[in-house]
Amino acid sequence: MARIEFTDNYQDLSTDLGYQFKFYCETCGNGYMSSWKASKSGVGGSLLRGAGGLLGGILGQAANSSYEIQRVVGGPAHDKALQEAVEEIRPLFTQCKRCGNWVCQEVCWNTERGLCKSCAPIAQRELSSLQANITVEQMGTKLREQDLTQGMNLTATAAVLCPQCGAEAKGGKFCQQCGASLVPKTECPRCGAAFEAGAKFCQECGQQLGGS
Repeated sequence: MARIEFTDNYQDLSTDLGYQFKFYCETCGNGYMSSWKASKSGVGGSLLRGAGGLLGGILGQAANSSYEIQRVVGGPAHDKALQEAVEEIRPLFTQCKRCGNWVCQEVCWNTERGLCKSCAPIAQRELSSLQANITVEQMGTKLREQDLTQGMNLTATAAVLCPQCGAEAKGGKFCQQCGASLVPKTECPRCGAAFEAGAKFCQECGQQLGGS
């Protein structure tokens, strides 16, 4: 039998009923599935499992074992099916002589250079990618040079939620939902002494501050 390629980048999807394989590009990971090939012994294996499931006992245990499935799927018929699948999928892949990877021609092969795109990137695509990345970098640089804080009070305490109704604050001094003040009070309404957020009583005059 001729050599079998793709031995390190395929998934065996074969069952007792037939053979099928999925081959993967070693660069982008795209998968290509071979045609389904029915197994000549698949019907017998299926019937054996059906009888085992119906009658139970030792026959049922043997028929449902992994050994039984491997016995039906494996062997020369499996190797022949794999070889046919390789011959079917082979035209979609090329092996890069520089890195040795099997890559898909559709996405990862540079026909002009005769190498995969990882070893020989396509210049025009790289140029386009660089232009896009540099454009984003320059946008960030120019944006950082702009003053986007005009009209904003950066020193006032920023409230995230309204302390009265819990609505998300949209900026400003009052809640757009209930009208409650978003600016926390920091001075005693009786004596004017400053107090820290969360204080319940004024430390100067004893005025209750809760709810203020």
